[in-house]
Amino acid sequence: MSKHHQDQTAEDQTTAPSDSDTDFIEDAVEDKAVEDSTENADEPTETADTASESAEPEKPKRVEWARVFAFGVLSAVVLLLGLGAGYLKWVDNSARLNDINSADSPAREAMQAAKDSTIALLSYKPDTVEQQLGAARDLLTGDFRDSYTSLTNDVVIPGAKQKQISAVATVPAVASVSADARHAVVLVYVNQTVIVGQDAPTDTASSVRVTLDKIGNRWLISKFDPV
Repeated sequence: MSKHHQDQTAEDQTTAPSDSDTDFIEDAVEDKAVEDSTENADEPTETADTASESAEPEKPKRVEWARVFAFGVLSAVVLLLGLGAGYLKWVDNSARLNDINSADSPAREAMQAAKDSTIALLSYKPDTVEQQLGAARDLLTGDFRDSYTSLTNDVVIPGAKQKQISAVATVPAVASVSADARHAVVLVYVNQTVIVGQDAPTDTASSVRVTLDKIGNRWLISKFDPV
């Protein structure tokens, strides 16, 4: 064999890769390819996740604006209903006040009669109690007149004379509950001061639901119920 051929053979043996080297290179190439494909496969997922994350905050905004709109509309409706009801109540009260303030209205007449009669029923002095309460009986009618007569004759008049009891009633306010041409109900607020002999005065505040019936041209008390 020539020297040139021997050198060529030695060179081929030196540079030519062995089978094990070839397997190693192939494995490395495959691993690299798998790694690249895995990385490339992961990228769209991250992009999709990012896109979904960026899209998610928009939903609460839409829901929130919907709630704000709904609550705003409901609040406006409630406010309008409240204003409407208030206006109607004001119109009704104004109409009632106009009717009551009318000089010849049943309510106005009944309120004045209830005030004056209540003062007469609950005011007296020891020396004139019989005359005062006797006159007050003429302001009553029906069963209440009978019960008041029994109470004053049996209890109030004898007690006032014996113990020197005097009473003064005032009516700071009255309010019409209902009224028509022949029947009325009035709420009366009463302050009464009672003095027994030489004792200090005793003040009492109360309210009474007074029912009146119109007999002829007069409003007479038919019921007198403390409330």
